[in-house]
Amino acid sequence: MPLTSYEHDRRHGEMDQVLRAYAGQPADDTDEKPSTALTAYLRQTWHTRPWALATAEVQVREYARNPPGRLRAQVGEYYDLPDVGLPDERILGWLTVVADHIRRSVEEGVVPPPAVPETHWEWHARFPELGQLLGGWFSQDMPDEFADHDTALEDYRTSTDSHLVARVVGEVHALLALRLSESEYAVATAELGQEVEPPAAHAPSAWLLSIAERLRTA
Repeated sequence: MPLTSYEHDRRHGEMDQVLRAYAGQPADDTDEKPSTALTAYLRQTWHTRPWALATAEVQVREYARNPPGRLRAQVGEYYDLPDVGLPDERILGWLTVVADHIRRSVEEGVVPPPAVPETHWEWHARFPELGQLLGGWFSQDMPDEFADHDTALEDYRTSTDSHLVARVVGEVHALLALRLSESEYAVATAELGQEVEPPAAHAPSAWLLSIAERLRTA
């Protein structure tokens, strides 16, 4: 039988977070340098859940040392590694390199400094509720579901818990504090799931600010 949710989280939960960070990114970690994906995971986790890093290191290293055998594979009691673009014979060695980097980061206090998110995973890890709003209410289906941007935003506000609405306001201001160019804000909102253009005459940053202001005052 497959792993229960409890067993999955206990044995592989944080390792799963590490590997999700590699979605769309090359697993090109070397002994000397972590990949862009792993650096993004370290940066986000250091600044939000630093206690999880030791768990990640243990789980990744344990999997590399004891991968699922034939019996566990037959009964389905194993964690199915996502495809990271490496041949099977290199996976376990690569996982050991990843675990080494995580351990070194913790033991030596090597913390990636705050920076603009570099990967799709990092954008969503840093701005999770804004990603829910932009991806859920401003996807390519928005014109079929709502009359305009204001109607969509009002639907989000009235159907979402006020604590989450407040979180969006904070995340918008945190995003604006990065002081990106308008083209970079367009990339950021696309990474977070927005698939429609802002309302007419609104630059991406002005559109984000109007979202925060409307949700705050409402």
